[in-house]
Amino acid sequence: MGGIDGLDLGKFGIYTFDFENQPAALMRESVRELEESGWRAFWVPEVGGREALTHAGFLLSCTEWMHVINGIARIWPRDARSTYGASRLLADAYPDRHVLGLGFGGEPRPGVKPLAAMNAYLDELDALAGADPQPRAPMRRVLAAYGPRMLELARERSAGAHTYHVNVAHTAQAREILGSDPFLGVEQAVLFESDPEVARARAREHLRGYLATPYNVAKFRRLGYAEEEIAGGGSDRLVDDFVFWGDVDAIVEKLHGHLGAGADHVGVQVIGVEPGRSAMPYWRRLGDALLPGNDGA
Repeated sequence: MGGIDGLDLGKFGIYTFDFENQPAALMRESVRELEESGWRAFWVPEVGGREALTHAGFLLSCTEWMHVINGIARIWPRDARSTYGASRLLADAYPDRHVLGLGFGGEPRPGVKPLAAMNAYLDELDALAGADPQPRAPMRRVLAAYGPRMLELARERSAGAHTYHVNVAHTAQAREILGSDPFLGVEQAVLFESDPEVARARAREHLRGYLATPYNVAKFRRLGYAEEEIAGGGSDRLVDDFVFWGDVDAIVEKLHGHLGAGADHVGVQVIGVEPGRSAMPYWRRLGDALLPGNDGA
C-alpha cells in the first residue's frame, strides 16, 4: 500500500493549507524536519496564496527524497501548455518525486461541466506529451474525484484518484469504482482535542464553508446525510465522520479505517492550529504513531 505508479508514498502523508501563507524560510525548515522524521509524502493544495507548480518546485528543492503531490492544482489558473511545461520540468529536475494532482476547483462556473472540462484539459495535456524530449522520469498525475464518473475518468486517464472531505464509506465506494490497481489517496482532517463539545465546535468552524456550498451539500446528501444533518453547522454524526478528533490513539485508529476501506494512502490534515502557529508539534506526534517502526507504512 501507499504506492502510486511505482512511487512509495507510505500509507500516510502530511496534507496542509498552512503553507499557503507562511514565509519561505518557515516552509523550508518545516518540510526538511518532516523529511528527516521519515514522512515520504507532502500534499499541498492551491487556494489562492501559492501557485501550485512553483510551490511544489520550491518544496522539492528544499528536500532530498520526499514526494510532493499537488492536491490539487486547479485547471483554471493555467492553460494545459503551461501545466505540461512546468510538470515536465519538475519530473526532469526531481525524478520520481513529483505527482501532479489536477482538479476542477475554484469558483463555480455556470454552464461548465466539470467532467467535460477535465476531459478536454487532459486531451490538451496528452497532445503535448509527444512534442518534446521526455524528462528523466515519468510525469505522473492523479485526478481529484468524488462522483462515479470522475472516479472512472481518474481510473482511465491517470494513475488514480485523490479525494477530499469524504467519509470511510465513500473510500470503500471509490475503491470499488476504481478497481484494485489505480491509486486512491484520501485527505482526512484531524483535530487534537478530546473534549467533545470543544472538538465539535472547532470542527464545525472548519466545515462551515463546505456545508454552505451547493456542490458540497450535494456530496454530503449522496453520502446519506439528511438535510437536517447538514444544516445548522452539521450534526454530531456528520462532524465526527469528517473530522477525526481526540487523542493521538483515537485519531490513529480512525485513520486506519480509510486503509481498511481500500485507500492506498491517507493525507492527514491537522486543523485547529492558531493562525501564525505551526502544526509541527502535532505532525511530530503523528509521526511517532504512524511512520515506519511505529504503526505506519
